[in-house]
Amino acid sequence: MNHLKLILILSIGFIMSTLNAQETPAGVQSKSILIKGAEIHTGTGEVILSGAIGFKDGKIDYIGTDNIPKGYDQEVNAAGQKIYPGFIAPSTQLGLREISAVRAASDFVEVEEFNPSVRAIIAYNTDSKVTPTVRSNGVLIAEIAPTGRIISGRSSVVQLDAWNWEDAVISMDMGMHLQWPSKFQRNHGRGEARSVKPNEAYQKNVMRIKEMLSDARAYSKKDVHPVKNLKLEACRNLFNHRAKLFVHTGESQSMTDAILMAEDLDIDLVIVGAQDAHLILSLLKEHKIPLILADIHRLPTYDYSDIDQPYKLASQLDKADILFGFGMTGYWQQRNLNFQAGQSVGYGLDYERAVMSLTLNTAKILGIDDRLGSLEVGKDATFFMSSGDPLDMRSCQLS
Repeated sequence: MNHLKLILILSIGFIMSTLNAQETPAGVQSKSILIKGAEIHTGTGEVILSGAIGFKDGKIDYIGTDNIPKGYDQEVNAAGQKIYPGFIAPSTQLGLREISAVRAASDFVEVEEFNPSVRAIIAYNTDSKVTPTVRSNGVLIAEIAPTGRIISGRSSVVQLDAWNWEDAVISMDMGMHLQWPSKFQRNHGRGEARSVKPNEAYQKNVMRIKEMLSDARAYSKKDVHPVKNLKLEACRNLFNHRAKLFVHTGESQSMTDAILMAEDLDIDLVIVGAQDAHLILSLLKEHKIPLILADIHRLPTYDYSDIDQPYKLASQLDKADILFGFGMTGYWQQRNLNFQAGQSVGYGLDYERAVMSLTLNTAKILGIDDRLGSLEVGKDATFFMSSGDPLDMRSCQLS
């Protein structure tokens, strides 16, 4: 075999492997479908044993066990299978990062400290090779969010099966992301003892945030300005309650400061991280602050904390009647999102409440629960089937 033929064969093989690695987005539903005999976890806390779910034109038009309608174009026997609403990954860099070691493959952070005008959606890459790995574990919806600096920019909610970001978007620019400064400086250097000391710049940075948002609030009270300020204009939806402020912090005092600021400015607040939430349960409940628990597979924050505190935090929040969902830092890590909930089940969280925290709860936090997050008549037919338990890494096996 000469060199030319060898190069040609290798080239064809590379092209075919690349094509096979990328999933082709599904087309518009053309036939009505009825799935029968499955164990249906609706995402509302209800389980339907040996139930049926029918959908047409992408919308659920039947779910239950009684008076199952006829006339569907296709019927599927799903005996032995389980059906769940698509899991929702909040506050993720999925589609904004591809290879973390290559700067050109990362488009999730800008250079300035205050970037409210940044829009993550226009950088979202629907052709990411990471997305199929996430979908394979049931994560079908994601909130694409920028990160870094102080005010990172605006996030959007997308479905993970689309040709381009215009087709993918579900809710545009629905969140503004703020990296709240830490009250402490922690030293984890090699060869040095671990130490924690107060962050002397904390109050200064908090005042900068408050001043910027106060200016934005004053700016939003007028519809027309002689000179448009793009940064302040980008914050307008925070003050007409069309967007929420996602504050990334885990410290109890930082969360308290963020809650008081949001109340003073009349902003809808979501806290992302919330590692110390168990220390301020009454405050969170009083102000009805929703949380996104990030990365519970970790050590406790403090040396004196219970070793299993991160695992039982979800159960503590649920018992306190605080709305929360599960989240994870990063992008490819989202494929393990459901196992965060599974870990919490082992530490006191009811199984169906764990499913809700991956689906309906997160949909409520993101403002998309009118069409997603649960299996109910009239909502989008966004769900998956599994032959095992998708919250258990040992038996998770999507059909």
